[in-house]
Amino acid sequence: MTGFFLFIILPLIFSLIISLFDWQLYGSPTFVGVSNYVNLLNGSDPAFFRVLLNTAIFAIFYTTLNLIVSTLVAVWLQSVGGRLAGFFRVIFFIPVVTPMVANALVWRLMLDEHGVVNSFLGVFGISGPAWLASETWAMVALVMMSLWQVVGYNIVVLGAGLNNINPSVLEAARVDGTGPVQRFTKVIFPLLSPALFFCTVMTLIGAFKIFAQPYMLTKGGPGNSTTTIVLYLYNQGFSYDKLGYASAIAWVLFVIVMLITAVQFAGQKKWVNYDQ
Repeated sequence: MTGFFLFIILPLIFSLIISLFDWQLYGSPTFVGVSNYVNLLNGSDPAFFRVLLNTAIFAIFYTTLNLIVSTLVAVWLQSVGGRLAGFFRVIFFIPVVTPMVANALVWRLMLDEHGVVNSFLGVFGISGPAWLASETWAMVALVMMSLWQVVGYNIVVLGAGLNNINPSVLEAARVDGTGPVQRFTKVIFPLLSPALFFCTVMTLIGAFKIFAQPYMLTKGGPGNSTTTIVLYLYNQGFSYDKLGYASAIAWVLFVIVMLITAVQFAGQKKWVNYDQ
């Protein structure tokens, strides 16, 4: 509790206080009340809404693809079973525990205009795009890299959820003549829904907090096309010395994530089944 108070509660309180000031990194703070929040939300800073849109687009595509891929892979590994499934789970999980910065640098080299990806596409006569120099393709690259980095975590969580399903239930479904699709939608999905709900909440929160990937892969460019809200917060606070403004952005992000999470918890009763 002491650590929680010193490293979580106190920084939150100080961050809220700082957000009420025009606080330069080097200089005396000036109290401005809620002006930082007003400037954020009244359109005085148009870049903020672009950054918010970037973050929302990334969160939607990244979360959707993450859940689809991790669910399909987890179900496939469950059907494989044995040591081979364990081996593949380790392979998928390795990127999760490897340094984010190193991974981003490797992906930068791969996605260079003359990198491995475009060279591979060239073998099939396909002219690869300038992945990191195009506003559209830069966001695609950001989603791909982030998906590769983190999808292994959800695969392990969903695999654990599948292991908790009573095999006799699945066997009964097979005896009743259900096909693979029906068995998944009518039996596996309802029983796996608690694990899927957990993955949905955590993945979406992680998507809104993304920082290292755009910082190392694209620096938020080209332009502001891949600048996320946390990267924008960092730039405002430590590149432009606007600590008060950056703290206000952090609290706006906190409120957004809390509201989205609250909506998810309110809606879980419609599709999450806790009866095993």
